[in-house]
Amino acid sequence: MDERQQIGEYLSKRLAELGVRHIFARGGDDSPGIYDLLGRSAALKVINTRDEQGAGFAADAYARTKGLGAVYVASGPGALKIVNTTALASAEKSPVIVISGTASFEEQGRQQLGNRQSNALGMQKRIFEEFTVAATVIDSAETALAEIDRVLAAALRYQRPVYIELPSDLASGLCPSRHKPLIDKELSDPDTLQEAIDETTGLINAARRPVILAGVEIRRFNLQKELCQLAGKTGIPVATTLLAKSVIADTEKFSMGMYGQAIGLDKARSSIESSDCLLFLGTFVAGPHSGFATTEIKPNASLYATAECISIGPKRFENILFHDFIKGLIKAPISPRKLEGIPRPRAPRPFLHGAEGEMVTVAHLLQQINALMDDQTLIVADLGGTLIAAADLFIRHTGTFLSTALSASPGFAVPAALGAQLANPTLRPVVLVTDEAFQMTGMETSTIARYGLNPIIIVLNTQGYATGPSLVDAPYPWHFSKIPSVLGKGIGFIVATEIELEQALLTAKKNTESFTIIDVMLDRHAHNRLRKKLGKHGQIAKPGKRPPATGKKQD
Repeated sequence: MDERQQIGEYLSKRLAELGVRHIFARGGDDSPGIYDLLGRSAALKVINTRDEQGAGFAADAYARTKGLGAVYVASGPGALKIVNTTALASAEKSPVIVISGTASFEEQGRQQLGNRQSNALGMQKRIFEEFTVAATVIDSAETALAEIDRVLAAALRYQRPVYIELPSDLASGLCPSRHKPLIDKELSDPDTLQEAIDETTGLINAARRPVILAGVEIRRFNLQKELCQLAGKTGIPVATTLLAKSVIADTEKFSMGMYGQAIGLDKARSSIESSDCLLFLGTFVAGPHSGFATTEIKPNASLYATAECISIGPKRFENILFHDFIKGLIKAPISPRKLEGIPRPRAPRPFLHGAEGEMVTVAHLLQQINALMDDQTLIVADLGGTLIAAADLFIRHTGTFLSTALSASPGFAVPAALGAQLANPTLRPVVLVTDEAFQMTGMETSTIARYGLNPIIIVLNTQGYATGPSLVDAPYPWHFSKIPSVLGKGIGFIVATEIELEQALLTAKKNTESFTIIDVMLDRHAHNRLRKKLGKHGQIAKPGKRPPATGKKQD
């Protein structure tokens, strides 16, 4: 006799089988039963965040760190609040499973007005279809399991978000317990694959200065080791985009560091833009910090390889899996060359004893962070000046840098630290965030405190100076260092001088029991230098009044 299981139980079981151990959630009045079902599995823990947007960002960072993430929200306003985080995950190729609970079909039939009007006639699904590679509304117990399998498979195949809508009555609906997921393993066309590898091999062997520009898909498809094998065997130097920073470690002998429009080493930028054979591997030719708008790359001398397509000049090769192509290049008869005279990332300088009375600069802050980092340090950089500044950090280990460099969505960093550390507890996040971005999602520090996590959150406090020409009024200044006293957990510092920063960083490093917030007060001159590096110009709003920096732990 075939036993039965509930659809919600099957979904949670499949997530756990695929490596998901936490689901980030904000429920509503139509979801208590679904909540219980998702959390019933001993291998799946529900993490209740303070806001849906925080849940979405946390699930995204979890997916980037672990390989797959999941977020649960109620329908209507709850679901609509994570449209932005889902669009971000789509743009930057992060496989997030978006699950929305909805009212039962019977109740939906009566609800044509009210707070779930956005879901009338499948509108919510249509919205998420714009940002996902697969979407479904579970409307039948007979087809539910196959639909769940189809959508989860799409997330893994394309490394992008998917959407599952689960009415409350069907969440507890019964289905066969012995169902086995249908695994439709996609294969590369062998002839097309070999043709693409042969042409790429010829292109590289005929070149004088080939360069690999590695993109984020290398990490999404877990091909970091293969990239290092390819570069080590062929002697082709590698640079990364900002979004893909940490795809390879800066310690690798073939690493040229990062390439971007206003960031990275000038010599590395020149080497890349003068290359007669530029290999874009898993790279997006787009983004505000990509730098491609200023390059003069010859299309016929370049290879573009992504999960969607392989192309050399105008010629496209379809039906090839990205990982098959990369592994094929490792075995290809590419003539090795010596790695001589390539630009190298700047190695970190030693930790400095702060000078009494010297105000903190961004350069000094980064030098101190660089010196304190180790293989277990994960840098999480928010949008704007913090992201551009963090681009200069020296990465010692793969997979230890997270940002939203492509989609430029602020407020990512604090909830991302939550998601990333739950995904990999051996990593300790160092969060770089501006005062403005912190005010968007900083309430997730309470979730961080609740689950006993210990990130070091560094707020680059511009003291109310605007970061763009359109902002005519500064945000109200927060006392960031007081947040631990409000939450009853954590340590807070407010610093303005080098010696205060030194003391705060050393204390934060030792404080492994809770989170630490360091409110770094940047004066107007330091802020202007940072903005100049960004290449932005505009009016500066008047700063709000702030308490004097003391460099002491705040009560």
